[in-house]
Amino acid sequence: MAFEGLSERLESAFKNLRSKGSLNEADVRSAMREVRMALLEADVNYKVAKDFTNTVTEKAIGEKVMESLTPSQMVIKIVREELVALMGGTNSRLAYANHPPTVVLMCGLQGSGKTTHCAKLALKLKKENHRPLLVACDIYRPAAIKQLQVVGEQVDVPVFEMGQTDPVRIARDAIDFAKDHGNDYVILDTAGRLHVDEELMNELKAVKAEVKPHEILLVVDAMTGQDAVNVATSFDGALGIDGLILTKMDGDTRGGAALSARAVTGKPIKFVGMGEKLDQLDAFHPDRMASRILGMGDVLSLIEKAEMAIDEKKAEELEKKLLQNKFDLNDLMDQFDQIRKMGSIQDMLALIPGIGNKAKDIEVDERKFDRMRAIILSMTEKERQNPDIINPSRKKRIALGCGQNIEDVNRLLSQFRQMQKMFKQMGGKRGGKRRRKQRLRLPQGFDPSQFGM
Repeated sequence: MAFEGLSERLESAFKNLRSKGSLNEADVRSAMREVRMALLEADVNYKVAKDFTNTVTEKAIGEKVMESLTPSQMVIKIVREELVALMGGTNSRLAYANHPPTVVLMCGLQGSGKTTHCAKLALKLKKENHRPLLVACDIYRPAAIKQLQVVGEQVDVPVFEMGQTDPVRIARDAIDFAKDHGNDYVILDTAGRLHVDEELMNELKAVKAEVKPHEILLVVDAMTGQDAVNVATSFDGALGIDGLILTKMDGDTRGGAALSARAVTGKPIKFVGMGEKLDQLDAFHPDRMASRILGMGDVLSLIEKAEMAIDEKKAEELEKKLLQNKFDLNDLMDQFDQIRKMGSIQDMLALIPGIGNKAKDIEVDERKFDRMRAIILSMTEKERQNPDIINPSRKKRIALGCGQNIEDVNRLLSQFRQMQKMFKQMGGKRGGKRRRKQRLRLPQGFDPSQFGM
């Protein structure tokens, strides 16, 4: 995970502070030296790391901090505030034109994930009830047009292409097409190069002059560290970018690009790619990222993931079934599917305050959901709706059908009955608030680890 090494080093530095009842100036300066080394090891720009620790030190050795009842917590609070400020303070939203379509020019070097992230952005916009159009302006890279068509089909977003003709003409005609067909966002997938060169910049300048994009986003690979910041500086100087998309933030990246980019280029990070799947693009929130770096979790992002995964109609139907005590195994399987849509369980655990960086030490068997789903799918519709009819011979058939043991079938049915019991207790309580509180209480003996939690 991104920032893993940095988080561990910071945790070590703050652990030394927490062990002291009171702090003096030497304690703070010693901790800040460790913080600076941690930032440099994370490939943060040297000047940025130096300015950051100097600012924190100056604020932390103030009289209010030294006399505080919890001075270590005050220092951590200052570090968090400065991390937020370093990454831009607030999240920067994507532009929206007063007179659509909004034109977004995506640029970057080859291999940065530009074409894939065009589709990711299109999918994100589509989920927000926009009607994006992808435009194939990369006429040089072999199969670039085909790749955009493939990912466009996967996210169910139309792709405009004119073959290997003039990119300026393609961009201009695409905007006319969007106006005629009601597309409110036009995402231009432009050509990249292996390095920044004059030919690349001249073409991008020509496209920019012709279509006057409302947003120019540079896609950079976070795993390249400071080189990503150098690329951003070059593109901004020649083209004038409006923001960055950092890719591969889920990988073994040291995070220096995310922490240095705003301070060095003055341009905000607007989105971060958190995985290979096309739905794994997150808006960049400096405050949430700072909390993750410090192991404080990220509840808001967890809530947003849940809202994106949960089908409102199904949720309402489930509410009615719970109140009528009609919850069955089909409903349980739906819940498994919605949880899996939220992503990795381990990633979700990392967003919970109190767990944060410790999530990597928790062993989670993600396949438990798949195995339980297979058990349910091996049942007949009648058995799913009324599990009480499942006798020993039926259990044997179900186990053989899904390749599991009879003990696994018994375990699932036992957990299901416990859930039924819990929901029955909740259904008997009147009042919305009281009922919602009851939902948070698991029945005695209920073991969430059986569900991969």
